[in-house]
Amino acid sequence: MKKVSILALHLGYGGIEKSIVSLANSLCDCYDVKIISIYKLQEESAFKIDKRVNVQYLINSDIAERVKLYKELFFQIKWIELFKEVWKDYFKKLKILSFLKDTFYGLKVMLIDRKRKMIKAIKKNDADIIVSTRVMFNTWTGKYASKKCLKIAWEHNHHHGNMEYAASLVKSCKKMDTLVLVSESLRMFYKKQMKDANYKCKCVCIPNSLEFIPKKTSLLNSCHLISVGRFSREKGMPDLIDVFYKAYQKNHDLFLDLVGDGTQKNMIVDKIYEYGLEKHVKVHGYLTQDKIQKLLNKASIYLMTSYTESFGIVLLEAMSNGLPCIAYSSAEGACELIENGKDGFLIEDRDSDKMASRIIQLLEDDDARMELGKNAREKSLNYASASIKSKWLKVLKP
Repeated sequence: MKKVSILALHLGYGGIEKSIVSLANSLCDCYDVKIISIYKLQEESAFKIDKRVNVQYLINSDIAERVKLYKELFFQIKWIELFKEVWKDYFKKLKILSFLKDTFYGLKVMLIDRKRKMIKAIKKNDADIIVSTRVMFNTWTGKYASKKCLKIAWEHNHHHGNMEYAASLVKSCKKMDTLVLVSESLRMFYKKQMKDANYKCKCVCIPNSLEFIPKKTSLLNSCHLISVGRFSREKGMPDLIDVFYKAYQKNHDLFLDLVGDGTQKNMIVDKIYEYGLEKHVKVHGYLTQDKIQKLLNKASIYLMTSYTESFGIVLLEAMSNGLPCIAYSSAEGACELIENGKDGFLIEDRDSDKMASRIIQLLEDDDARMELGKNAREKSLNYASASIKSKWLKVLKP
């Protein structure tokens, strides 16, 4: 069989990581599949990997978790959070030498070692096809991979109007054969950018897939709401607590399951207690897919308050459980998936009052809730793994 290598930053919790594992699992019937991951954040991948998939980690777990935190905070220039989360204990205990040593080591791994190790892995790689999942990987693959292999860039992020980022992605694809985008609007955007740059990189649209579609859907008969995602700024989770509080004032039976973790966890928990919602909002942390599935199956509405979202695989997972979804229209990925009024609602201008009103409206209207849930389920079937796999096979066999 031909060999496919997928380049990953890590295999922890996240939409990109879930998509990488899903693609690897779907391709191992037809290809010899290998995932090359820079960081090993934990002993087991956050998502179940087929035993036939070979996984190679370049940097092991002893320092990867610290590096991950540095990446989240350092590159977002959140110096106060970085000080609080990483360095405060050093200063409390006056371990200045340890502070300097660990900081230097963490930044070295994050900025230097990961590049050196990934470039070395790319140079030694004998795959027929390389799938790159980051802008920096695109650049290194184009420069150092064998000229004989098919080079595919796979972009999961939306540029969100950041033309500097868009330009960096285009530049990174100068020597790539194909750029895979998760939405048709992004495909059209980057097709024009490639043409303007006079690059031969072909742009195709392949949405992310649902590896698992449950046989049973939610009964939609509870007052349980759910949201899943990282507790980072772009996901807007603190705003979700505001929305929930406004809805709760109209219905005291409401309950919110919040699944995830991240740098804004303390802010979210503080807001929950500030509103007196500690008995009505449960922060679960990261959960296995089986446990998330159980929560989705007992919920009646899925909520998304992201500022930005390139695709929103969690929306599809909710839809596959027959849940109507309510999201802010600022999340571009939500606009790609939700048909307003048919399988969910898109709320303009991040209006928390309107989102809260939609929640109450749907919970009070059984017929509308059931109809939207049925339509959501039907839409999710279009993203079944087998259907998306066929699109990938066309790209892998040009």
